[in-house]
Amino acid sequence: MTVKRLPKCIGLLTSGGDCQALNAAIRGVAKAAITSGDIQVIGFLDGFRGLVEDRTIFLDSDRLSNLLTLGGTILGTSRDKPHKMPVPGADTLDMTEVALSHYEERHLDCLVCLGGGGTQKNALRLKKKGLDIITLPKTIDNDVSGTEVSFGFDTAMAIATEAIDRLHTTADSHNRIMVVEIMGHNTGWLALGSGISGGADVILIPEIPYNIDTVVEAVVERSRKGRKFSIVAVAEGAQSHQAVVSAEEGKGPGKGKKPTPKDFAAVHATPSAGVRVAEALQRATGIDTRVTALGHIQRGGSPTPRDRLLATRLGTRATELILENTFGVMVGVKGEECVPVPLEDVAGKLRLVPLDHPWIATARLVGTCLGE
Repeated sequence: MTVKRLPKCIGLLTSGGDCQALNAAIRGVAKAAITSGDIQVIGFLDGFRGLVEDRTIFLDSDRLSNLLTLGGTILGTSRDKPHKMPVPGADTLDMTEVALSHYEERHLDCLVCLGGGGTQKNALRLKKKGLDIITLPKTIDNDVSGTEVSFGFDTAMAIATEAIDRLHTTADSHNRIMVVEIMGHNTGWLALGSGISGGADVILIPEIPYNIDTVVEAVVERSRKGRKFSIVAVAEGAQSHQAVVSAEEGKGPGKGKKPTPKDFAAVHATPSAGVRVAEALQRATGIDTRVTALGHIQRGGSPTPRDRLLATRLGTRATELILENTFGVMVGVKGEECVPVPLEDVAGKLRLVPLDHPWIATARLVGTCLGE
């Protein structure tokens, strides 16, 4: 008697903040699985919470229709972690064993997790518990280690660039300083890329602590040359040199330890980075200064063609790795290739903007002030 071999079954979830091209990546994984004829795909709803609560949908061809251009995620997302799951009647509980049991009950051959830095750490924890895991790098901040680019970044940069373009006209009309606050708590990829693309006169990023006097002088010098307006692009995690020194000298984690975003938040508890810079510029120059915080606008809308292509390539490569029985990796970008990167080399690490990066050199060469 011939025993019919059951097809592989994989689970898929999206975790952390939403962004464009998540649906394109879901589609890439699942369509490649369906095309292989050997893999079924179920989606867990609302991130790792859906895995813990065993809430799923079946990802068939009908579900995947019209996903390529749709922003957000049809699976929903959350920042909940299996080992610290918020539950009624308690702050959090370790629900890891429950997550493992649902993986086994569903007879999964792999769990594919789409997300940023937090997702990579949670995926590694599950891998260490024995699950077969593959992850894809998602974030508009472009700060996931182990990959040259993450999907969502290109679209967010295009949105931020368009915002800077639009602010130019009102800044010019009213002779104002326009400060635009761009997402990026820990890294400046988004502010730097959109600032250069949009022709910002000043770009402030977390990797380069700024001297406000340098910024003031750059704006005043433009005024002396007859340029009556300035555009200042500020990453939300940008910090003044003084704030960094204060954190390092005792208001932060202690002498000799690198300050964290929480330490900086303690130094500047209320105003955002954009507001702090705008207030300082208004006081020092007397020029009317306004702030525009782009916020979650940068995460919404339809993904760019570049992000659709990237998400599709990463998703289909994940399916290829599943068929090859390669697990415990994130699919990263290296040059023109999508390559498996061990989760241990990714989780808990940030991809910062190197100070010798070509984008920084380019900004300096066109006369952009980086606040140094």
